[in-house]
Amino acid sequence: MRMDFATVAGILAGLFVVGLAIAMEGAVRVFFNLPALLIVFGGVVAATVLRFPIDAVATALATGTKTAFFDHRRSAAELLEEVRGLAAISRRQGPMALERAPAIDPFLMRGKQLIADGLSTDDLRARLARERDLEITRLVDGERIFRAMGEAAPAFGLIGTVVGLVAMLSQMHDPSAIGPAMAIALLTTLYGALLAHAVALPIADKLAMKLEAQETNLSLLIDGLAQISERRSPDAITDMLIVYLPEKARASFAPAAA
Repeated sequence: MRMDFATVAGILAGLFVVGLAIAMEGAVRVFFNLPALLIVFGGVVAATVLRFPIDAVATALATGTKTAFFDHRRSAAELLEEVRGLAAISRRQGPMALERAPAIDPFLMRGKQLIADGLSTDDLRARLARERDLEITRLVDGERIFRAMGEAAPAFGLIGTVVGLVAMLSQMHDPSAIGPAMAIALLTTLYGALLAHAVALPIADKLAMKLEAQETNLSLLIDGLAQISERRSPDAITDMLIVYLPEKARASFAPAAA
């Protein structure tokens, strides 16, 4: 598993630009306001827990964060090459040999073990399809929860703005109280916008993109393992699975697909 530097760099770059602009003004401390933070972050947490079961929130946040910040996926071309290698072993030495064959991808590891255990092709497809659907569901839940947080953050920023304005207007007779109330009004909007557009929504979009790629990869593996179970040749398997590859990645498999 390797760090997805694009996600990390994107979030840090967005926060850095805002932080740099604040630092250039020389008034960093005035942009930290505890009541504003409580309204936005506390409100977002409360709204998220209200919309989703708390155990689902914890699981989805852990899965979503791991998927967004770490790139543990392999390309479809790499997976196809690994499937071809297992198919060659199965054809030469029989399905039992798959038990000793190396496999890097965990999903592929489980699948080849099921073939070695003698599971029928139909049962193999059904079991792996269930595993794929459960994994995709976890990613979908993570994407939905991060998106819900991104939608709630600006709303609570607006709520904080209203709270600050009401507090300011109710104390117009006391000039010393106007500044803190106005700070809450403005900073909650800032915090809400930053949380939504620099953190939550970008992570949700990244999860949606990775979800689509992961679903394609798992479908490729299920079809490939089913073909291995039926003792198809590596070239025949490639002919079937090459459609899962991006156009540019198909060139290296062109001789087999021709």
